[in-house]
Amino acid sequence: MARALQKPGLFAALAVTTALVIAGALTLMSTPVKAADLPNGGIHTITQDEAKLRALLEQSGWVSPGLSQTRFVYMVSFRSCPDCIRFETEQFPDLHRAGIDTRVIVVARRAKSTQAERSGVAELWARRDWKTYETWTGMPVQAWTAEGLINADLDAGRAGEVEKGRELVEQLRPLMAENGISFAYPLLIWQDKDGHLRGCACEDRITYPFVRAELGLPNG
Repeated sequence: MARALQKPGLFAALAVTTALVIAGALTLMSTPVKAADLPNGGIHTITQDEAKLRALLEQSGWVSPGLSQTRFVYMVSFRSCPDCIRFETEQFPDLHRAGIDTRVIVVARRAKSTQAERSGVAELWARRDWKTYETWTGMPVQAWTAEGLINADLDAGRAGEVEKGRELVEQLRPLMAENGISFAYPLLIWQDKDGHLRGCACEDRITYPFVRAELGLPNG
C-alpha cells in the first residue's frame, strides 16, 4: 500500500519539474536578443583606428555593382565560405534594391585554397570587375576552373595580388579585436547615418536583422 501511494507523488514531482523546464525554455525564447549578445562580440562602432581601417578597405581589391558612394557594406569573404554565401544569397538582393553598394573583398586563405581559387581572387583584385565576380559566384564552387585567367601560381604579379588579400586579413584581425569584434567570415563593415564605420563578424544568421535595421531595411 505504501508503494502504491508513492507513485502519485512521484508523478506529481515529475510533472512539476517538466513544467518548470518548459517555462524556463519559453522564457529564454521570448527574451529579446541584444546586439551586444550576438556571436563574435556583436556589432560595434569602430572607435579605434577608424581612419586606418577605412584606408585598408578602400585600397583593397573590392568589387561591387557600383550602386552608391555613401551607402555601402564591405564583405570580407572567401569563395567557399558557407556563411558568406548564405548572407549574399539572402541579403544582397534587398541591399541592392535599397541602393546599398555591396563591396566584396574575396581572399584566398593560406594553405586552404586551390589554384583556380587563387587565380580568381587575383583576377578580382587586379581587374576589380563585378561581372567576373558574378560569373564565379553564379556556378558551384567546384565548377570554377578559372579558365582564361592568368595562373596566379605562375605569374608573380598575380601571386602578389593574392598575397595582398592575405595581408589585409592579417591587418584586420587586430583592428577588429581592439574594437570588440572577433574576426570571422563574413566580416561586414558599413557606414552608419552619422558617417562612422560599424562592424560585425556575421557568420550567424541571428545577426542579419540587426544589420538590416542599421541599414534601414525592414525586417519581417
